[in-house]
Amino acid sequence: MSATARGQVTLEHLELLKRSTLFTDEDVAALRRSGEILADQVEDVLDVWYGFVGSNPHLVATFARRSDGQPDPDYLAAVRVRFGQWIRDTAAANYDEEWLAYQLEIGRRHHRSGKNRTDSVDAAEHVPLSHIIALAYPITATLRPFLEKGGDPPEEVDRMQDAWRKSVLMQVALWAHAYVPHEDW
Repeated sequence: MSATARGQVTLEHLELLKRSTLFTDEDVAALRRSGEILADQVEDVLDVWYGFVGSNPHLVATFARRSDGQPDPDYLAAVRVRFGQWIRDTAAANYDEEWLAYQLEIGRRHHRSGKNRTDSVDAAEHVPLSHIIALAYPITATLRPFLEKGGDPPEEVDRMQDAWRKSVLMQVALWAHAYVPHEDW
């Protein structure tokens, strides 16, 4: 079911999420600075994240073929490309209607209502929302060593990491829209 059919999520909703996470223009600047630093490290970041997911059977299971229970390498590769773009998009901090619509699509692609359709795969049919929420921590915590490579003072690295935390929390909240009735979201 589309976001429109379930209830419209608007830029006004996004503004409320920004306020709820204390997200400011300073966070936009910090994210954009992080984008400069991460630009040539995206594959290295993905290696860390994929290593984490791959070392946790309950997480890698969402990429497993239903036919044999083995991770689908083509599916993992396709998602990796999108995950790299997600890093770039998060760092770009362009919170417009297109970005908002894509966040809702990301949620749908993790939920049984849309999982596997983009890549035409027969993998696990659903990513539990609890895993998505819990992954907000390792996704943001593991960025620090990469952000430090920019040579910024520690307090600036803190600002970038905090901006990532806030943005990821907002995105997870948006992704959750696919999982719950709109009136409860």
